[in-house]
This record gives sequence, C-alpha cells and structure tokens, in this order.
Amino acid sequence: MNRYFISLAAALIAFPALALDLQTARNQGIIGEKTDGYVAVVTPSADAQKLAAEVNARRKEEYARISKANGQPVEVVAKVAAESIISKLPAGSLYQDASGAWKKR
Repeated sequence: MNRYFISLAAALIAFPALALDLQTARNQGIIGEKTDGYVAVVTPSADAQKLAAEVNARRKEEYARISKANGQPVEVVAKVAAESIISKLPAGSLYQDASGAWKKR
C-alpha cells in the first residue's frame, strides 16, 4: 500500500510539468508568436512541439472559417490575427518582429 501512495504522489507532482498550456509556455519563453498568425517553439521539447502543433492546427481551422465567411485569403486573416495577438501579449512574452528576430514584450 505504501508503494501505491508513493507512486501516486510522484505522478501528481510530475503531472503539472507535462501539462503545458499556451500561456505558461509563452510566460516561460518556450513558445513565441510569429507574424504569420501562428506560434513557434523557441525552447525545443516534445511538449512544446506538441502544444505548438495543436495551437497552430486550431488557428488554421479558425482562420479558414473566418476567411470563408469574409471572402479574404487565409494569409490575410492570419496576419491580421497575428497583429491583434501580439499587441495583446502580456509582458515577458516572446514574439517575432518583421525581420524574424525574437523580441520580448
């Protein structure tokens, strides 16, 4: 029984480290916002790659929906979204400037 509680405690302690969300990843400089409306991994890890892929897939779907509804190319919708997202980032978040350099908000 003691081993069970030790294993359970270890799993609960380790779990938050595995559950990476966008805001945490931004705050920690793991993921940054790009000017094309998508995110990029700044500090590589499997969790960061997975999170970036999920965020970008959801954004791509949303940009396509907005594009279709407004008759605008997806790239235009994504760029407009990027400007809005970057302008609202909390202090300390990373974003790429027009030259592709990472900047801190």
